[in-house]
Amino acid sequence: MDNVKVKIVSSSHHRLPAYGTPSAAGMDVRASIDKPIVLEPMQRVLVPTGLRIELPAGYECQLRPRSGLALKHGITLVNTPGTIDADYRGEIGVILINLSSEPFVINDGERICQMVVTRYSTVEWQTVDELGQTERGEGGFGHTGVK
Repeated sequence: MDNVKVKIVSSSHHRLPAYGTPSAAGMDVRASIDKPIVLEPMQRVLVPTGLRIELPAGYECQLRPRSGLALKHGITLVNTPGTIDADYRGEIGVILINLSSEPFVINDGERICQMVVTRYSTVEWQTVDELGQTERGEGGFGHTGVK
């Protein structure tokens, strides 16, 4: 497990993103809003967090749905996982969508997503005429069937 230092600027009056347990991979991120937002069914909204971060080179930040919001209320992220690149310095915004049939109210300080900071690799493409063979081959989208 890596322990990486990340610079953060917060204009929110809420606590910084934090891990719920010692073994948690994701930190809860809170809404930083002046007034409640009513998210109607099938509506999406950009929710401010009041957070700006400076990631070290070679790291990214991913924003992921909170399982409780998804299961209980149908609230998820449109672009999951949302990626924050190491060179982005603007405020982190979370694009939420309501997939339920009921309006959902987002209150100031509500935990709206999970944040995971992780290393990433860059790709150098190697153009070839054909790829190596595998048992699976080109099978996809249910190819392995029900087991």
